Amino acid sequence: MMEVSWSVFILTSLLVIATPGQDMVLVMSRTLARGTRAGLVTAAGVSVGLIGHTILATLGLGAILQASEWLFTALKLVGAAYLLYLGIGLLRSSGTLEVTADAGRAHSPLRTFAQGAMSNLSNPKVAIFYLAFLPQFVHADAAHPTLGVFVLGLVFACLTFLVKGPVALSAGLLSNWIRRNPRFLTGLHRTSGVVMIGLGLKLAFERRN
Repeated sequence: MMEVSWSVFILTSLLVIATPGQDMVLVMSRTLARGTRAGLVTAAGVSVGLIGHTILATLGLGAILQASEWLFTALKLVGAAYLLYLGIGLLRSSGTLEVTADAGRAHSPLRTFAQGAMSNLSNPKVAIFYLAFLPQFVHADAAHPTLGVFVLGLVFACLTFLVKGPVALSAGLLSNWIRRNPRFLTGLHRTSGVVMIGLGLKLAFERRN
């Protein structure tokens, strides 16, 4: 039986996904420049790109579990440091949102989808984040931790589309509202920052089973 902390994972994931970042800006920009359909296709591409990172994180976890104690500790500390870096960055960020509408020439849905997927797949920070984030929600004594990470990654990808799809549907209103209410974005960054720091500290003191 797969043992994961579903409630905590879903709530934390929704908070992380809702925090505007590279993918969110990309979806908004595509919608503002090429219409709602392009925004939805981009959101789908971003979500599919996360499946690639899910596979990498799953393979990475399997390698870590079979590796030596010092390698486990080293990778654990690197992951913890990265989560702390993200958290501190979010705490220090300002409440601004820059959305560039790249009008350009029209692109086919397939090309738009591929651009969304590649934007995510080509970002090494996402891979590092996945490797550091997903294992936090698999119980230490789980019988199949690697499977747990894989399923969590797929769920995270689905949640990403459930959040970014509506963003595409209301990109104009949403981007304008955020610009007029910078305190909301600042508060979201601060909350996400605290969560990332908490996860980083948890990972730093995690012991190998």
